[in-house]
Amino acid sequence: MASDSSGDSSVGADIAPARRALPKGRQTKASIVEAALGVATRVGLEGLSIGGLAELMHMSKSGVFAHFGSREDLQIAVIREYFQRFEQEVFHPAMYAGRGLPRVEALFANWMKRVAVEIQSGCIFISGAVEFDDRTGPVRDALAFSVQTWLHALHRAIVLAQECGHLRADADAHQVAFEIHGLILALHYEARFLQNPGSISRAERGFSGILARYAAPAS
Repeated sequence: MASDSSGDSSVGADIAPARRALPKGRQTKASIVEAALGVATRVGLEGLSIGGLAELMHMSKSGVFAHFGSREDLQIAVIREYFQRFEQEVFHPAMYAGRGLPRVEALFANWMKRVAVEIQSGCIFISGAVEFDDRTGPVRDALAFSVQTWLHALHRAIVLAQECGHLRADADAHQVAFEIHGLILALHYEARFLQNPGSISRAERGFSGILARYAAPAS
């Protein structure tokens, strides 16, 4: 993976100064999204309001409206920012792991690190699914697209593990991804809502059990 990452580092070096030199309007918009993200992780996307953010940011409502024409636009911007951070913390670092089982393990390990934080702060994907599961519209679409994109990446990593001979070739990759995702959902419920001690350890043991169950036979 070293050869894959060499180009990324140079690109990042070029982008970093540009981010520091964002025009004032973009800086303000980014600050609003940052504040909105903090609110949404605590009280959900439905807890966002233009007026509430204006007060929080010490801005006028018209000032917030200048960057987001509607509450819906603001909610979608928050979802996109949340997903971008999820990718940066969970997906991208795992791509430096070797193909196959090491990458699946890295994805899960990174995911668990993020969940450990979300247990305290909340998860927009979890709360958003509750808020928008029976609705239609662009906010639900943005949420669903983010989760589906991540699950597709997990599924792809599992397929590569099968191709590398680390997991059984006859295993249903969608089923494996489903079971791993189920562990994360159960962990959120057990640790954040029920506050049951030992939930993280049980999730880790569950993951080890999944890998053992679908492991390719020793040659």
